[in-house]
Amino acid sequence: MNIEQLATGICNGQLRALAKGITLIESRKPEHIQQSATLLDKLLPHSGNSLRIGISGVPGAGKSTFIEAFGIHLTKQGHKVAVLAVDPSSQISGGSILGDKTRMEDLARDPNAFIRPSPAGSSLGGVARKTRETMLLCEAAGYDVIIIETVGVGQSEITVASMVDFFLLLQLAGAGDELQGIKKGVMEIADAIVINKADGDNVSRANLAKQQYANALHILRPRSANWIVPVHTCSALHNEGIENIWAMLQEYRATMNQHHEFDAKRRQQAKEWMWALLRQDLQDMFIHDKNVQPLLPQVEQAVLDGTTTPSAASRRLLERFRRH
Repeated sequence: MNIEQLATGICNGQLRALAKGITLIESRKPEHIQQSATLLDKLLPHSGNSLRIGISGVPGAGKSTFIEAFGIHLTKQGHKVAVLAVDPSSQISGGSILGDKTRMEDLARDPNAFIRPSPAGSSLGGVARKTRETMLLCEAAGYDVIIIETVGVGQSEITVASMVDFFLLLQLAGAGDELQGIKKGVMEIADAIVINKADGDNVSRANLAKQQYANALHILRPRSANWIVPVHTCSALHNEGIENIWAMLQEYRATMNQHHEFDAKRRQQAKEWMWALLRQDLQDMFIHDKNVQPLLPQVEQAVLDGTTTPSAASRRLLERFRRH
């Protein structure tokens, strides 16, 4: 593969080149890993110019409907929007339901939008291992708003929040006690809470939930001294309140830039990314080491049988790794 031509195609906004580039960086083949590193080095100077937004929410909150309405609102204003939807891979078959293009049909047809479903695989929290690299490619291709949709289970929100500029939590009113249905840890990482489906008979319930969330947020320590986490209501289905959410995001970026927090957050994320990659690479190197590999099944079995402790097993494998 000619990496130079691929990089040029991506910088020129060619969709086919972008799709090929993402497929290359998602590959685990050794020859592709080296090629993808070269590609990323070439594209890095052209990246970083987008607003990166993470979106999560409870099941049934209407994430796909919201993202589609939000994305179309932005493309109408001249923005280029990339949606990286991380799908939950089946723990049994390893497959995933890559159905985001069918769930966002109008946005998928928009020439200024790019939707990329990506199987989460075995990555922590169901976040695709290469989501960060994919963001860089999309930015190099001229997409100025990147949306990462997380599966909304357990640790995935924390992982997504560590790679975006703004983390939006989508909630639903009228589904029982709202505050019981949300983990404190997830509220602590949110930069805004949006209550969707605030339409028809649900408007009064949505406004009540808005007040409950606002009260709950006062108890939590804010992530930034310069940003009070707002609570908004909207109806993605009826396209109501979407413009207010975009205005809030622009206000957030301006506030963070004014206090020099925006770039500081990006730099911290780059450092965390380096350590995450290093841990992953060390684990891969360890597991595929020629001295360790023959011993792995035997040590695993001993742990399963209860004849050795996990800590003793770990030390034994590390000693074997250090011998060369």
